[in-house]
Amino acid sequence: MAERLTAARGPAAPPAWRAGRASASESSASGPSASGPSASGPSASGPSASGPSASGPSASGFSASGPVSLLLRGAAALAQRAVLLAVLLVAVFAAMEFLPGDAARSSLDRGASAAAVAARRVELGLDQPLWSRLLRWMAGLPTGDLGVTSRGEQVAEVIGRHFPGTLLLGGLAFAVTMVAALALAVVAALRPSSALDRAISGTSTVVAALPEFVVASVLVLLFALWADLLPAVTVTAAGGGPASAAMLVLPVLSLAVPQIGWNARVARAALADECTAPHVEAAVLDGLPPRRVLLRHVLPGSLPTIAAGAATSVGMLLGGAVVVETIFNYPGVGSVLAGAVRDRDTPLVAGVVVVTSVAVLAVLLAADLVRGWASVRRP
Repeated sequence: MAERLTAARGPAAPPAWRAGRASASESSASGPSASGPSASGPSASGPSASGPSASGPSASGFSASGPVSLLLRGAAALAQRAVLLAVLLVAVFAAMEFLPGDAARSSLDRGASAAAVAARRVELGLDQPLWSRLLRWMAGLPTGDLGVTSRGEQVAEVIGRHFPGTLLLGGLAFAVTMVAALALAVVAALRPSSALDRAISGTSTVVAALPEFVVASVLVLLFALWADLLPAVTVTAAGGGPASAAMLVLPVLSLAVPQIGWNARVARAALADECTAPHVEAAVLDGLPPRRVLLRHVLPGSLPTIAAGAATSVGMLLGGAVVVETIFNYPGVGSVLAGAVRDRDTPLVAGVVVVTSVAVLAVLLAADLVRGWASVRRP
């Protein structure tokens, strides 16, 4: 972008509208077409100048029907994802059914008798068919009833105690991800094809391919074991959260680092595509400063793609929280999910899936609305 801006400021690249006006004045001054039919014929005052194309339904109807169309598309996307959520819940119940062991045996002592296990299965409803348990559990979703765990606690209460910690961890990781990714993408876009651009692109590709547990292990080795700067585990305070803010640093970085690489590549590609848009080229030819072109013309047009990448990262952050919270002993819903799978606690696993899926669906819907709004306002 910088090279194009520099070249556009020179005398060899006048604005397109100015060049067109100069050529039109020269031809009207010396050519015979000044008094011919082309100057006074139907082309000057015909339907093309004052017909429906200038003030017809296409000029006003698009803006009027834009919000309605946007809401309809959002409703259709929401319905489609609700169906996908239902299919996911069926898969969760089926997968938990095929795992060895059951919640009855996990909730009792190791030496419990067969009669005690059978009685516990009846108490938990595990003696009923899978489809019956699934329908009974899903019938409580509209009222917020997520069932009871194998240890007799309400699933909603268990998730309510731990989900705020996951929201804090994921929210901090998301903020770090977007700030760092946009900064790297903007720096690379201001110096296209430079060594810095190639270094950022290459590093982002490598970092995006790293799993969260690899990043967490490296960070613990560097900052906790070797440098002894940050704690390697999370100590829970009386309120249920981390005892100090320093205990959040390594978990947040473990989640954010892979997503920074992914979003930096997405944002860099979106900025590069938007630089070829006609209104951006016009701004460059008008001699606007590079930063103003980037912030006022390029970045707004890249927002739909960046929003889609950010929405995808929300789901990946929540999924990676299961691993990161387990590694750092963080009190969040990820550790609850890991324990529920270990205990074969199907209602608790399904409840965690529903809550996290609803959060991801809300973010995806917001991204769809942003893309729809941008497409309506795009020139």
